[in-house]
Amino acid sequence: QYEILFCINDESDPSIMLVNRLMEKYPNVDAKVFIGGMKVGVNPKINNMQLGYEAAKYDLFLVSDSGIRMKEDTLLDMVFSMKEDTGLVHQMPFTCDGKGFPAILEKVYFGTAHARIYLSADFFRINCPTGMSALMRKKPLDEVGGIKAFAQYLAEDFFFAKSFTDRGWKLRISSQPAWQNSGHCDIAGFRNRVTRWGKLRFAMVPHTIFFEPLSECFFLGIFVAWSANFLFSWDFFVLYLVHVLVWFLLDWILLCIIQNGSLPFSKGDFVVAWMIRESSALYLYLSALFDPTIRWRSGNYRLKWGGIAEEIKPKL
Repeated sequence: QYEILFCINDESDPSIMLVNRLMEKYPNVDAKVFIGGMKVGVNPKINNMQLGYEAAKYDLFLVSDSGIRMKEDTLLDMVFSMKEDTGLVHQMPFTCDGKGFPAILEKVYFGTAHARIYLSADFFRINCPTGMSALMRKKPLDEVGGIKAFAQYLAEDFFFAKSFTDRGWKLRISSQPAWQNSGHCDIAGFRNRVTRWGKLRFAMVPHTIFFEPLSECFFLGIFVAWSANFLFSWDFFVLYLVHVLVWFLLDWILLCIIQNGSLPFSKGDFVVAWMIRESSALYLYLSALFDPTIRWRSGNYRLKWGGIAEEIKPKL
């Protein structure tokens, strides 16, 4: 038993026609459309969802971005993961199979570097949920003012989860990943998104500025090889190459496990995409660190320490 609440920000969005056709085709499905949203803060996603949230009538609600592909049993899987002590069920971001090298690069990133950190954070009960696909209890959120109470943040997903854990609720990860299926991939857009997420992390959890580089293969390998050379007089370059090779093989295994099927590209494509991702990590880190301005959707934002955002108005 469920309802579908379509929240569409722009009344000229062509998806409105598609949604209306779907509602006509399946009249027995409980569905409504909300257009225009309500301005309750700087976060455009919260503004867009506010009307739908106010109309939601069930105890659980699922935030699902338009670029997420839902399988037939995804909602069921997430609800089954919602135990009595659970406040939020999230999905690890991954990507659907796509054409072209940018799609390969995205899949390699989300199936290796991002998955490694995301699953490790979840294992150690560190706040890591992303808001692209998250099932939450409505009553605990209503107790703190609903989703509009989080409209001052751009990373509303982080603060949703923090609100639950601060009051003793647990977070759980679904057995299925969030299948991103935006339909358009380009390297510039991919890098902008990764950089934007880095800026949000640095503002919300400043100590990640110091520890995040140590999660990268090439950077960490330098310290590993230097330490072993200093302590045991082992050959620096041999050990560094062994470190990179082992890391590379473990990333390949992790990607295959998450894909849970045949990969849509060759091993050669994986090598190239993996090398580009790993070698560009430091550049993206520095870009996020020294340019705090965030460009998201149609707006520009400046972050304060703690994650509070303010919109940068264009100069007249």
